[in-house]
Amino acid sequence: MTGDDYRAIADELAAAIAAGRLRPGDRLPPLRRFARRRRIADSTAARVYRELGRRGLTVGEVGRGTFVRTAPPAVEPALAEPGGHRIDLELNFPVLPGQSALLARSLGPLVEQGDTMAAALCPAGAAGTPLARHTAAVHLTRAGWVPDAGRLLFAGSGRQALAAAFSALVPPGERLGVEALTFPVVKGIAARLGVTLVPLAMDEHGVTPDALRAAAPLRAVYLQTALHNPLGTTMPEPRRAELAEALRDLGLYAIEDAVYGFLRPDLPPLAALAPERTVLVDSLSKRLAPGLTLGFLVPPDRPAAPDFAAALRSGAWTASGFALEAAVRWLGDGTATAIEADKRADAAARQRIAADRLAGQRLRTDPHSYHCWWELPEPWRADTFVAAAARRGIAVTPSGAFTAGAGHVPNAVRLALSSPPIEVLADALDVLAGLARRTPEDVGAE
Repeated sequence: MTGDDYRAIADELAAAIAAGRLRPGDRLPPLRRFARRRRIADSTAARVYRELGRRGLTVGEVGRGTFVRTAPPAVEPALAEPGGHRIDLELNFPVLPGQSALLARSLGPLVEQGDTMAAALCPAGAAGTPLARHTAAVHLTRAGWVPDAGRLLFAGSGRQALAAAFSALVPPGERLGVEALTFPVVKGIAARLGVTLVPLAMDEHGVTPDALRAAAPLRAVYLQTALHNPLGTTMPEPRRAELAEALRDLGLYAIEDAVYGFLRPDLPPLAALAPERTVLVDSLSKRLAPGLTLGFLVPPDRPAAPDFAAALRSGAWTASGFALEAAVRWLGDGTATAIEADKRADAAARQRIAADRLAGQRLRTDPHSYHCWWELPEPWRADTFVAAAARRGIAVTPSGAFTAGAGHVPNAVRLALSSPPIEVLADALDVLAGLARRTPEDVGAE
């Protein structure tokens, strides 16, 4: 057999997948059995399987085998844009009824007064204005933690604030620790900056201090301590204290993503426990709406901290003057506070619906979260379940979108609960619960 013959075998299997002879979710034979059937070497069979994976036709799961994918991988990263599905449980867009009118009323003086509008149309620097820093610092205060208004910086969005933090702390080619399951956008930002992601082991409370020490040397670590995405869980304060001690021992900076922290105002951030070692990032995207973008970056409380303002400027990640002025009004006149309180009640109500409609399923979440993690029952696999849900007009996200490394992919999906109306969410969860009680074979035979 020549060196290229493995491609011919891969082409044959690809044709079978395209023709439907191998269906989504079908399990390929174990590698050695496949090699014996084809009368080829084990190493050649391994090359065939790797080639199918490279083409996006199969997915391997540690301890389970190799399966035909439901569809080729998307060109864009998962969660990049809203989907066209009827019911979106893939992306969290928490916008409440009546919210738009409330925001518009707050902006009335800005758009009606010529001098005020003219000032808002001017460029804004990374540090914004003294009023903006003071207003934002007051609003970001949480459970006794008060950010230093003199150090607070502004970005165009939370994602841009993350990019600036990565850029300032991790040179190209260096290593950034991330939770083994992490926010998918982080993977895209790291790839564009040339940063190597290092997955860190997690337990039920989040990243462990031992995992942090074992992964050294790292330049920084990215963490979500409140309402983790995708797990929905919140790191308890003792674990935060342990991580704060580990950061000091290792001389390591943490980038704390606090975008969902407003849903748990009762808990202080990691920045409260290790202010000299933590860069806190927040934004308006979940607090108000995804289309109202403004990011906040609170640098570490130490004179020798990297120049995050320079990183924001060099990446063209600073906020616009209009967004900054609008945010000052929403944060300063109580509009944002009122909307956030309503969203806390809304998230709790949606969690109660999820707990009721998915009773008996293995869910991980926080009762204040806008999403939850569903460990699927056997014999369902994530890709197959996502495809079955999509055929019923429901978009959910497979675990692979959140996996930072190339190892084991959990057999789970994330459910984003915030976008559909309450009654639509309840009906969609009923449909998904019904799917989970059946088998892929029964569903596929419909």
